[in-house]
Amino acid sequence: MEKMTEHTIGVDISKSHLDVFGTERGAAKRFENSISGFRAFAKWLGKARIARVVYEPTGPYHRNFEEHFCDKLRLVKVNPLQARRFAEACGTRAKTDALDARGLARMGVALELEPDIPVAKATRILKDLQVARAALIKERTRLNNRAHVQTNAVLKRQTKARLALVEKQLRELDREIDTLIKADKTSERRREIVQSIPGLGSVASAAILTYLPEIGTLDRRQVGSLAGVVPYNRDSGQWKGKSFISGGRKPLRDALYMPALVAMRYNPDLKAKYEALRAAGKPAKVAIVAIMRKLIETANALVKADRVWVPKTS
Repeated sequence: MEKMTEHTIGVDISKSHLDVFGTERGAAKRFENSISGFRAFAKWLGKARIARVVYEPTGPYHRNFEEHFCDKLRLVKVNPLQARRFAEACGTRAKTDALDARGLARMGVALELEPDIPVAKATRILKDLQVARAALIKERTRLNNRAHVQTNAVLKRQTKARLALVEKQLRELDREIDTLIKADKTSERRREIVQSIPGLGSVASAAILTYLPEIGTLDRRQVGSLAGVVPYNRDSGQWKGKSFISGGRKPLRDALYMPALVAMRYNPDLKAKYEALRAAGKPAKVAIVAIMRKLIETANALVKADRVWVPKTS
């Protein structure tokens, strides 16, 4: 079988342009960040066998590119901080769009980055809805805090009206999220399994399915790392530092916090684990993170086994 040519493309995405660099051609090119620009980019690639196309997330500006090419090219989305550190490690101090594109291409080749699994359209829509929901939750908290200190009748009335609107919009979003999950039998079954775990309700289970679409396909270490709840050591020589959690998907980690507080009270297995950690002298925050990790690992294992949670028998 003929081996694929290691042809890697780096793409730096800005609001108006795509700056691209191809390792095989050793050439840079600029295209518009638009549908016509995407067509021109595809034409520039021609029939070359592309190993990977490496790019960074850039807020709303990469979305159209990602959606247009997700089922056409082998896309690899990388962390901007890691990309910058790689460029600096290669001796690149200057920063321009063209240099960033070249650095992304070199990073893809050097690290042999694997293409991402294409994200389903429904998952992208769910993520947008979850982001909007999180913004409304923050707005509700802000309005509630303001309502407690307001004394003017007009301001109190306006705040009350805004709160009512936010609550209405939250209910609408929850209904839409529920409809999207029910429309897919696999997602509905996964939600049923995740929601069977004490502490994980409808809101948390929907967030887990949104921010961890790979659930059920990962091992324990992988799922904990993606949630950002795996502690990392900080040791050097004879010096031993405290372990810390880092990275991962923050929205997923945020979605696990409140369920962990509930689980450590009402989930018998996790309650015992929390009490054991506290009895061993672990700080409360460390014990809560351990419960968060156990929750997501349990959810992943149950989805993989396609079975609901059942309490342990004594």
